[in-house]
Amino acid sequence: MTQFSALVTATYRRRIRVQLSDGASADARIKGRKLRPVCGDTVTVEPLPDDDELLITAIGKRRNELTRTDTRGNREVLATNLDTLAVVAAAIPKPDWFVVDRYLCAAELMGIGGIVVYNKCDLETAPETKQELENYESLGYSAVQTSAKTGVNIESLRQCIGRRLTIIVGQSGVGKSTLINALADDELLKTAAVSRKHREGRHTTVTSSMIRLDGGGTVIDSPGVRDYAPMLESFQDVQQGFREIRDVAEQCRFADCRHLQEPGCAVKAAVDAGSLRARRYESFRRAVFLSEKIVRGRYR
Repeated sequence: MTQFSALVTATYRRRIRVQLSDGASADARIKGRKLRPVCGDTVTVEPLPDDDELLITAIGKRRNELTRTDTRGNREVLATNLDTLAVVAAAIPKPDWFVVDRYLCAAELMGIGGIVVYNKCDLETAPETKQELENYESLGYSAVQTSAKTGVNIESLRQCIGRRLTIIVGQSGVGKSTLINALADDELLKTAAVSRKHREGRHTTVTSSMIRLDGGGTVIDSPGVRDYAPMLESFQDVQQGFREIRDVAEQCRFADCRHLQEPGCAVKAAVDAGSLRARRYESFRRAVFLSEKIVRGRYR
């Protein structure tokens, strides 16, 4: 049987869309129940007799994985082989900066770049939001204020993405799909208004899909969330995910300092002195407790 490689560009439960080496696309199904290909995967496929679909028989080695913890505390892979993660917040629904931090933590664990996108900037931006964005920039993250509605800074976001593979993530209703439509100059993705009653986003993206931009970059649209937790399997994972805490931790008295109640903690001292932001430190603390729940199998 002839076998060849393909790139996973969209997932629909047990059905997959792949791109072949000549640029053509094809539908594929998965062989067996153990294989779980996701967007970004390189897979081995083979033709099926008397069928237009291909059969995925193996998944290639992954350079990195974007993970999350499911409701049972298990590890779930969302996308692979990424170059950049862009997490979107907006004026509506109200930004959850702790969710933004956890996505950036995931980017740090993958060793890829992180971008913070504040969409709907045509609406009034609260002073605390401006402070958050300035803080992310001070940490070395790109922070772009956009309006998919008016087109403000869409070109700036396109330049941040460049020619890389970027996944667009964030809360439901922040305008991820609309942003991608603006980046692609087309109405590629279904969009929906924010619920007026609850001012929360409605889930409009039911699968992950890959969209190639004219400038050479590629984005993955992913389902919106109301919360997100990366798979944090150790305290080291948490510390690695918060770059400013990781750097200051080298000055702690004890090498195994967890930066909670330990004496001689340089991280706590920096928070007290105001050189480390208290809100980010609280986000770090929550991630530490989250990792402990995951390790103990008590995550819900």
